[in-house]
Amino acid sequence: MTYIGRRGLLAGTAWALAGATGGRAAPARAAASPPSRHAATTQFRGMWIASVSNVDWPSRSGLTAARQRSELLGLLDTAVRRRLGAVILQVRPAADALWPSRLEPWSQWLTGEQGVDPGWDPLGTAVAEAHARGLELHAWFNPYRVANHTDLDRLASAHPARRNPEWTVEYGGKLFYNPGLPEVRLFVQEAMLDAVSRYPVDGVHWDDYFYPYPVEGEEFDDDEAYEEYGADFRSRAAWRRHNTDTLVREMSQRLREVRPAARFGVSPFAIWRNSDRDPLGSPTRAGIATYDDLYADTRKWVTEGWIDYIVPQAYWHIGHPTADYADIVPWWARTVAGTGVELYVGEALYRCEADSPEPAWRDPGELSRHLAFAGRYPEVRGHAYFSAKHVAADPNGAMARVVADHYGSAAVPR
Repeated sequence: MTYIGRRGLLAGTAWALAGATGGRAAPARAAASPPSRHAATTQFRGMWIASVSNVDWPSRSGLTAARQRSELLGLLDTAVRRRLGAVILQVRPAADALWPSRLEPWSQWLTGEQGVDPGWDPLGTAVAEAHARGLELHAWFNPYRVANHTDLDRLASAHPARRNPEWTVEYGGKLFYNPGLPEVRLFVQEAMLDAVSRYPVDGVHWDDYFYPYPVEGEEFDDDEAYEEYGADFRSRAAWRRHNTDTLVREMSQRLREVRPAARFGVSPFAIWRNSDRDPLGSPTRAGIATYDDLYADTRKWVTEGWIDYIVPQAYWHIGHPTADYADIVPWWARTVAGTGVELYVGEALYRCEADSPEPAWRDPGELSRHLAFAGRYPEVRGHAYFSAKHVAADPNGAMARVVADHYGSAAVPR
C-alpha cells in the first residue's frame, strides 16, 4: 500500500482533530469481550434503525433528550416483541456522530443543528439497553458521506471537512469524502474506531455506500488523487476498487485488534455483477452492479475473509423480471459456501404496503415466502429487515406473518 509508511504521520494528523468538536468528556473505555470470531449457531434476526434524515429515529430533529431516549427504547422493545435478536443502529450517518466523538461533531439529526450536544449519549444508551433486553447492537457507520448538500459553510465550524476541504468531492448535489486519498481512508477508520474502542458493540456494520451511486451526466472528480496514486493501476475503475478494498481490509484488521469479539459486516446492493458481463455473476439484469458502478468488490471481501458476515439487500420480490429474489439468494449462498462468512438476507419490509405499485408486495405473505425459500439453503443464517419503523407499524401485516410463520419463539442469544 502506498501509505503504510506514512501511517504515523497520518494518524497524527487525524488525531490532531481530537477535541476540536467539543462535547462532554468521553466515557471510560469498556473492557473488550473475550476474543471470538467463530460463526454463531443461531439464526440472525435483525432490523435496521436509520437515523439519517430521521428515517426511523429520532422521529424528528430537536426532540428533548427524554423523548429521544423513549423513542429509542420503544424500538428496542419492538425488536423484542417481534422476536428479533439484533438491531443495527446508524450511529455515523454523515461524517457525524451519535456519541460524544473525539473527532466528529454531534449529528444534526438529534438536535437539528450539527455539533450541538443532545444532553445524553445515544450509542452508550443503545448498547446498554439492547444488551439488557438480550439484543445484539451492531453499530452502523457510513464511511464517506459528508452531507446531503454541498455547502461546507453549513457544517459545524470545527467539522473535519471544513478544516480539510481538499478531502471532499461534490457529486450529485451532495458532499463526499474522497476514497482515493490515503489520509481520508485513515481518518474515517479512526472516526469509527473511536466508537468501537469505547463501547462493547457486537458488530461494525457498513451499508451499500462506498463510491456514490452514479448520477447520469456527472463524473466523480477524483482526477488529482488518481494522478497521484493511480499510476500503477490498469484503469481508474481498478484503482477505485483497490481503494475500497483497502478500506475494508484495513478496517477488518484493526477491528480484530481493537475489539476482537465484534463482528464486521457489510450490507451491499445485492448485485455484485450481472452474468452477461461476468460468468461468475448472478443471473440478473440489474442496471447497477457494485463491482462496476460502486467500485465495491463485495464478492472478493467474502472470498478473502475480510468480513464476518454479509447482508445483501435483496430488495426484489420472487419472480422479479430482472432481479429475482429466487436467483439472488442462491448466488450468494454459493458465494459464501466454505468461506466461514455468514450470509444474512436483507429484506425489503418497507415495500410491503397495501398500496404498493407492485402487486407482489401487496400480498402479506410475500416476505414469509422469502424466508421459506431462503431456508432451503443452509448457508443462509438469518435475515435483516429495513427498517425499524416498518417493523413497528407493519402496514400490511407482512412482519406479523413472518413472526407467525418463522419465529415461533424468542431469538436465542448468540
